[in-house]
Amino acid sequence: MIVDVALYQDGVRTSGPSDISDLVDKARNEGGFVWLGLAQPTQTEFDMVVGELNFHPLAIEDAIHANQRPKLEDYEGLTFFVLKTVFFDQEAQEISTGELICFISDHFIVIVRHGDGHPLSAVRHELELKSEQLQLGPYAVLHAVADRVIDGYRTIATLLEQEVVGVENKVFNGKRQTFSQEIYFLKREIIEFRHAIEPLVIPVGKLSTGFVSSVPDKLRPFFRDLSDHLIQACEQASGLDALITSVLQADLAHIQVQQNIDVRRISAWVALASGPTMIAGIYGMNFRHMPELGTRYGYFVVIGVMVSLTVFLVRKFRNSGWL
Repeated sequence: MIVDVALYQDGVRTSGPSDISDLVDKARNEGGFVWLGLAQPTQTEFDMVVGELNFHPLAIEDAIHANQRPKLEDYEGLTFFVLKTVFFDQEAQEISTGELICFISDHFIVIVRHGDGHPLSAVRHELELKSEQLQLGPYAVLHAVADRVIDGYRTIATLLEQEVVGVENKVFNGKRQTFSQEIYFLKREIIEFRHAIEPLVIPVGKLSTGFVSSVPDKLRPFFRDLSDHLIQACEQASGLDALITSVLQADLAHIQVQQNIDVRRISAWVALASGPTMIAGIYGMNFRHMPELGTRYGYFVVIGVMVSLTVFLVRKFRNSGWL
């Protein structure tokens, strides 16, 4: 479905024909460009709206079926650009992604949105207040859209950092608990986040250099700044991935340490019981001639030996930290 469509001349939104092709023809003949926004169109809807703009068949297929990696393709007279939109639900600790698929030419930009979120109406409204920016053409729109999306990346990276720090504090709180499941699911979301944003580094880098000759020179510094922001988000995500891996290893090591402590304590209690058990077992044997059997205070001597041995072992285990 069409979200919005407009003709911009000299940086100002102007009226024009209702037909998309006629609107683009007016932009070619009189100057300006058309900005068309679509949301999850079907093949039929896409053909009806932009069927006469002569998009490359591979680009059309990508726009309809989505599920594309971030990329930039430079067809003859057309630039095809894909970037991922990313959203993070803090309560569910879940990353969800969408796609923005952009077709850019000298006189039009078509943006196809797949997935939830990141409606571009706010971006359009802000740009319409900056006529000097819109005068730079369709790539100014592409920059504004990518800038909004990449700012979202940086925000999500900060939120993920807060989650990682929270889990880290839980692991080292001294309590006998394991958080391996929570850590694992958080690591999975961080990996999904990295898969969404890291492939975009090369396409944005191409826009900031001379790879796409149709990008106005005045916009290249803006795309370089955009590339810097994206690299910062990627580095932050990479650092979080490494940190959460270390936290998971620490959590597993913490479990092993607790298990070792439990085993030592159990072994100590078994050792405490083994001495008296051995002595009692010996004197439970039915032999006629055994030491102390005929002694008047033999019973008390044996009990005293048992108590002394037990006290000695308790002190020994406590000094070694086993009890």
